[in-house]
Amino acid sequence: MKRTLVKHALSSPSPMDEIKVQGWVRTRRDAKAFSFVELNDGSTLKNIQIIIDATLSDYEKIVDANTGAAVSITGKLVASQGKNQSWEIVAETLEVVGKSDSSYPLQKKGHSQEYLREIAHLRPRSNLFGSVFRVRSRLAQAVHRFFDEQDFIYVHTPIITASDCEGAGELFRVTTMDQNAKSESDALIDYSNDFFGKSTYLTVSGQLPAEVFACALSNVYTFGPTFRAENSNTSRHASEFWMIEPEMAFCDLQGDMDLAESFVKYLIQDIVNTCPEEMNLFNKFVDKGLQERLKFVLDRPFQRVSYTDAVDILLQSGETFEYPVAYGANLQSEHERFLTEKHFKCPTTVYNYPKEIKPFYMRANDDGKTVAAMDVLVPGIGEIVGGSQREEREDQLQAHLDHHKLNPEDYWWYMDLRKYGSVPHSGFGLGFERMLMFITGVSNIRDVIPFARTPGSAEF
Repeated sequence: MKRTLVKHALSSPSPMDEIKVQGWVRTRRDAKAFSFVELNDGSTLKNIQIIIDATLSDYEKIVDANTGAAVSITGKLVASQGKNQSWEIVAETLEVVGKSDSSYPLQKKGHSQEYLREIAHLRPRSNLFGSVFRVRSRLAQAVHRFFDEQDFIYVHTPIITASDCEGAGELFRVTTMDQNAKSESDALIDYSNDFFGKSTYLTVSGQLPAEVFACALSNVYTFGPTFRAENSNTSRHASEFWMIEPEMAFCDLQGDMDLAESFVKYLIQDIVNTCPEEMNLFNKFVDKGLQERLKFVLDRPFQRVSYTDAVDILLQSGETFEYPVAYGANLQSEHERFLTEKHFKCPTTVYNYPKEIKPFYMRANDDGKTVAAMDVLVPGIGEIVGGSQREEREDQLQAHLDHHKLNPEDYWWYMDLRKYGSVPHSGFGLGFERMLMFITGVSNIRDVIPFARTPGSAEF
């Protein structure tokens, strides 16, 4: 008999049909003449109740159907007489596929998120993390669906790279050389003898390769893992995370902001529409203001403001900020939240940032002071998208490389794009986990990644 997922049994029931469900026991209660088993297979937040009569030929197996055990049950789906459930199964056969003893860590009680991180191999079985990772899956599908509907082409960009997109130097080196034989001075190491014949790293961004394909296929996007060797243990940083990076040929900053703002709204709306049970759980147990905050973004148009005007607004606000506000400094999360939550009272996009605080690839504006960069801000967290129009002029890009002290030889192919049919083009990056944190209300990035990689932690 074909297995029926619990979500289908509960949402599209065919009463009195014989079905087969398989999953893990959440709880078991024994009475004199029968037992109740709450089963969950991960397909839905809800459990399904199984009634196992003591007259059942397999009833003696019930002693092994402890919390955490894997079971396979066939039976008839019937209307439930209990509260808070519409359907239950009257078992006809019971098989304990995998036993679980009393040391099983997820007993029927509350567990802290800190404790569950220590048992990341079991935490997907909990209500919270089962919900988080179902939403993560749905969100990834929504990403692909959005770009497919916009006629973007999906490109797989390299994980191993020889160039530093951001110029920050926080890179994980990829090497097969004997690390014990290294010189104290990295500059003296001859990486021409390494596996790839040069210094290589785990990528911090797929943007530069995506630009290559945008300059041939017009509209493309990449969605994959990126890596930062930043020694940060904050709740918002991880060493391995996923980035969504679209690139568009013949597109200026205005078009870039249009796409980014519509993308953010699309993703939120998709999850609100398709994951109501999970969203109710998050709003009730994780962040009681979540539903209101998401509605804030969905219902209100984006306000756009230049960086210069944003700084003036902050300086004249009368607010006391932990981090001082000054022209030429990066906006902090508290500044970004003030703009969205208190000043404009709507999601906000800030554009035209000082060139000194932005990477080399951003297009220089005519004022000589700013670049065509933009950040999309939402309440609760601040920046959720960062992007720019890329510098398509060869002489300007060369000047940017020199200013940032980057070796032009490492970017020869990138410069070539400016020689052969160069066009205005733009793109942005959205951290997948940051969007997931915003949508779920989960405050720590470690809790929206299946197996978090952070400084000093790669346990699973």
